[in-house]
Amino acid sequence: MSWEIFFVLLLILGALLSFLHEKVTPDVTALLLFVILLVSDVVPREKIFGVLSNTAPLTVGAMFILSAALVKCGAVDRLAGLLQSFSGFSYFTIMPIIILGVGGLSAFINNTPVVVVLVPVVIALARKMNVPASKMLIPLSYAAMMGGVCTLVGTSTNLVVSGIVQSSGHPPIAMFELAWIGLPVLALGTVFLTVAGRFILPDRKPTSNPASAEDRREYLTEVFVTPDSPAIGQTLAGAGLTESRAIRVLELVRHDEPQKFDSKATRLAAGDRLLLACRPQGVTHTRSLSGVDLTAELKLGLGQIAAHEGVIVEGVVGPGSALVGHTVVEADFRRRFHFVVLAVHRHGKALREDLQRERLQNGDILLLMGTERAVEDLRSSEDILLLDRPPVPSRRDSRHLAITIGSITGVILASTFGWLPIEVAALLACAVVFMTGCLKPRDGYQAIEWNLLFLIYGMLAVSVAMEHTGTSTYVVDRVLSLVNDFVPVEHKALVMLAVFYVLASVLTEVLSNNAVAALLTPLALSLAAQMGVDPRPFIIALCLAASASFATPIGYQTNTYVYGVGGYRFSDFLRLGLPLNIICFIVAIYIIPHVWPF
Repeated sequence: MSWEIFFVLLLILGALLSFLHEKVTPDVTALLLFVILLVSDVVPREKIFGVLSNTAPLTVGAMFILSAALVKCGAVDRLAGLLQSFSGFSYFTIMPIIILGVGGLSAFINNTPVVVVLVPVVIALARKMNVPASKMLIPLSYAAMMGGVCTLVGTSTNLVVSGIVQSSGHPPIAMFELAWIGLPVLALGTVFLTVAGRFILPDRKPTSNPASAEDRREYLTEVFVTPDSPAIGQTLAGAGLTESRAIRVLELVRHDEPQKFDSKATRLAAGDRLLLACRPQGVTHTRSLSGVDLTAELKLGLGQIAAHEGVIVEGVVGPGSALVGHTVVEADFRRRFHFVVLAVHRHGKALREDLQRERLQNGDILLLMGTERAVEDLRSSEDILLLDRPPVPSRRDSRHLAITIGSITGVILASTFGWLPIEVAALLACAVVFMTGCLKPRDGYQAIEWNLLFLIYGMLAVSVAMEHTGTSTYVVDRVLSLVNDFVPVEHKALVMLAVFYVLASVLTEVLSNNAVAALLTPLALSLAAQMGVDPRPFIIALCLAASASFATPIGYQTNTYVYGVGGYRFSDFLRLGLPLNIICFIVAIYIIPHVWPF
């Protein structure tokens, strides 16, 4: 083993550990790998910078823009409206409709917004059908993932694999080439999820909203402790601000900073601002407190908040939300949304300690209190999705919808018949939707998951290093030496295909699917070259395995999103997802050698 191979293997091990521990985000890890390879000079710098010419990330970004245009024009809302009309159907009738509908849409656009928009629709549908939402949300996420396997543009993973394959001198993946395996997986998955989902998935309700009907009739009141208040130096309980008086202290702000407080220990100081949730008698009691004033702020120019009826709602932090990675304080949540965060629920557990400084994650459920007006304003936010009912529909412009669908269809046809390379067709389609006003350029650029593009470029640099230093050949030689000792020659290719599929599937359950695709594509090409067989079967197996992460809630962001919303446990994904993984494995091992022979 040369020192270059050892160095690259050490980088890969470090990346895997970083992805697992999540101390830094995957895109930052990938960027660090990119920089280390540039500085170390293990690979000529022009080769590292050469990955920037790979068209896969560019195509991924363009498809994000086209997906956003389709969502803005109301395509997903029309599907949501159609699903709502099926509330009178039985579970075994509605689930195939949901799975096939979502799978079909996800085959051509980014599946994350599809799931995000449809989650409250499915929750409302489950409520009308008197079926627990937990029976329907995991299948919703799985349907989006299975649909993505059916086409080249169905998921960014396919585009990454195709880009690396093409840069290595092999034919790229055709638009509908993956349908040979994607459609059987979607068909069998639909049957399995419909039957097994009804009996395997739990009858469980989200634990995020403990508020009773009486609690929902509270009033929000902001008070100010005056400089001459007799309450100065007293505890909150001593000042009469207790639940026994129908008053709940939601927030204590001192010197413009939210403070930790204890009703029996924290003592009031002059200038303290308190946000209270009071029932009607509590508002009356608050107004009677000397030196705890609702009107003094007007004299100080601080802007009084009078008593308004408070509404408690649940909202979930979306995958692309600007709140992810920020605390409630950093996000200036109170001023930005006019809500107070009462509780944060993550992975079925309540986070009640120091909520103001808890960094928010994708799928976190927030228990919020605000006014009716604040609730209606929040419905148009893309950062938090309210779960009480479907969000405010996007504008339904039939002309813009037709143009957007026509543009995406043009990308598909141009790529399918070879009229234009897919990256050129996708960029042309983006220009069309911008020029026709279907989507504002600013909204399009915001729809791009830039962190994903950085992740792809970083991992492409690692794949180049693996090829240049001979790391791929070194790893493949070691694997082949093990297989040669136990497997007859006539079965060696099929066994290696099975081993490669299982490796990719296991890694995808705990790592980013794009990172797995970028790491394993060079191995697939080297493996086929060493065995003297066509690399296509291994490439197709990788596309399926890197997207079929059903067994854990952390393998794919739509799984993470429905994890908390559905009140699931980790084991729920394992019970339903592991059998589905096995079904995909069997389909792959049977179909791939017949359609793409070695």
